[in-house]
Amino acid sequence: MRARPFHTSLLTPHTSPMLYRHVCLEGLGYVLPDEIVTSEQIESRLAPLYQRLGLAVGRLELMTGIRERRFWPPGMLPSEKSVDSGERAIAAAGIGRAEIGALIHASVCRDHLEPATACRVHHRLGLPRSCLVYDVSNACLGILNGMIQVANMIELGHIRAGLVVGTESGRPLVETTIAQLNADTSLTRADLKRAIASLTIGSGSAAVLLVHTDLSRTQNCIVSAVARAETQHHELCQSGRDESIAGDMRPLMDTDSERLMEEGIRAGAETFAAFLADVGWSAADIQKTFCHQVTVTHRKLMLLALGIDPRIDFPTVETLGNTGSVALPLALALGIEQGHLAPRDRVALLGIGSGINVLMMALRWQAD
Repeated sequence: MRARPFHTSLLTPHTSPMLYRHVCLEGLGYVLPDEIVTSEQIESRLAPLYQRLGLAVGRLELMTGIRERRFWPPGMLPSEKSVDSGERAIAAAGIGRAEIGALIHASVCRDHLEPATACRVHHRLGLPRSCLVYDVSNACLGILNGMIQVANMIELGHIRAGLVVGTESGRPLVETTIAQLNADTSLTRADLKRAIASLTIGSGSAAVLLVHTDLSRTQNCIVSAVARAETQHHELCQSGRDESIAGDMRPLMDTDSERLMEEGIRAGAETFAAFLADVGWSAADIQKTFCHQVTVTHRKLMLLALGIDPRIDFPTVETLGNTGSVALPLALALGIEQGHLAPRDRVALLGIGSGINVLMMALRWQAD
């Protein structure tokens, strides 16, 4: 029996560009909490730790550039606001619910370990029984992952439209972190530094509705997407146990913020070069960008590394903090609402998340 030849191409790095001809971003919806919590308020609750370590109030905003973030009421289930955002995205798109063939709930936060949070959202939205319904989790890139999955299904002709939605709740993580920092009297300034990322987290909800071009009124086309995994860095940002009690997830995060930023920006720059090659653009061809935002410094250094003028990007981190998977779609929705986009803009969605994973998408914007 002759042995089958072994192809070395199976071992060599290979990426196939995700190119789209039939997918449009037709509707966006978002909801923001009413309660605003400033960095100064968080520091006032950390008074025992600050006094013991001799720290001055203002350090948190100085290190992160975040003045404030928002929180949902205690005990609120993520699905409640995901339903609201989903309704707004469907209304913005103006399509019938019967057209929606997939619903993906893609935030870090969810109602329970099971069933999928998408089940409750699907039921409350009254979507078809033939709809694919499931959750996706990938830290801050979950919604972008969901968008790629829906775009692929539309491009392959499996569905005509799909909704990706998520709601992040920062209150439990921030409150758990504050309690832990005050309770452990052995903590040093270096220990506090590894917890700073947890204090940047905010809350928000966003939904994205993608449709086949035949259904689109806007013709805001998704052109391409590219992904890169640098998972040798997966230990740079880790939470505690994966647990949820009625949506009240209370993990503790341990983050090497400096290395995570350094390696994330490096991975982002390498991915951006592949992104430009796939779509056939130069950096100068991009009129607008929206990126996942962690801190002011992270955003500044990332745009610098990519050769992007900060003036074409839309910042939200100063007033919303790091809102996880909804940060980028929230920025996109707010940017559209505030006139940041213009007809015929070439748009880049730039996602870098812990893991480390990178996802980038190209859009051609047509709607006014």
